[in-house]
Amino acid sequence: MPCFLRVRRAGVEGVVVASPLVFITGASSGIGQALARRFAAAGYRLALVARRSAEVEQWAAAQGLAPEHFAVYTADVRDIDSIVAAGHACIARQGLPDVVIAAAGISVGMDSSERADLDVMRDVLSTNVVGTAASFHPFVAAMRQRGSGTLVGIASLSAIRGLPGHGAYCASKSGVVAYCESLRVESRASGVRVVTLLPGYIATPLTAANPYSMPFLMPVDRFADRAFRAIVAGDSYRVIPWQMAWVAKAMRLLPDGLYDRLFARRGRKPRRMAP
Repeated sequence: MPCFLRVRRAGVEGVVVASPLVFITGASSGIGQALARRFAAAGYRLALVARRSAEVEQWAAAQGLAPEHFAVYTADVRDIDSIVAAGHACIARQGLPDVVIAAAGISVGMDSSERADLDVMRDVLSTNVVGTAASFHPFVAAMRQRGSGTLVGIASLSAIRGLPGHGAYCASKSGVVAYCESLRVESRASGVRVVTLLPGYIATPLTAANPYSMPFLMPVDRFADRAFRAIVAGDSYRVIPWQMAWVAKAMRLLPDGLYDRLFARRGRKPRRMAP
């Protein structure tokens, strides 16, 4: 997915091929940072977005990335104007990306009987669902006009069925799946691809505090490698690791009564406690 730039030297016009560009939110840690590392290894230029931009700058320097190969943008996906501005700044500074990955996300447990947890649900939905759409927004029209580009939404296996204590997170990731499918159908004739990734259990800061077993837990760099291949291939929907795809199929087939009995006593994601 190369970018083509037209240049003129000494009165001679020609075309040079620039390295492809990937725009990644949530680049300061976890899946976003691992994907940045994998795309950099494949020769992509990086547009990295995070609230903690100083940490991303330090990470890029530690990776030995040349200054011309990356740029860092400070934005919060919960602030629509903030992330939209970062997208426009990327286009102005580095050009229209070939791939946009909405990797920023949060996972917090909730209890609907607690008033404070309604605020948690609002924050989770705002970050995971609206943040995904806002991350794509600056690029959709331009990619359609160009006739190419890939938009990548990071959902979760938690989108398949509701889990106790995970109401906000499961709802948000189901929302990401449905949103990306809608966008994929809308973009079908334009040449723009929409890829939905459903990670299982990936070893990141988001999963480190989980008080329950995590089958087929995958190192984040291994996930990033498989995700990279799915993105480049233009897969519309991919569960990673593949074993969790079978788990997802089994979960879908379980009758509600049996599902409820099996999962009612499952450990719950820690809630966000008031300071």
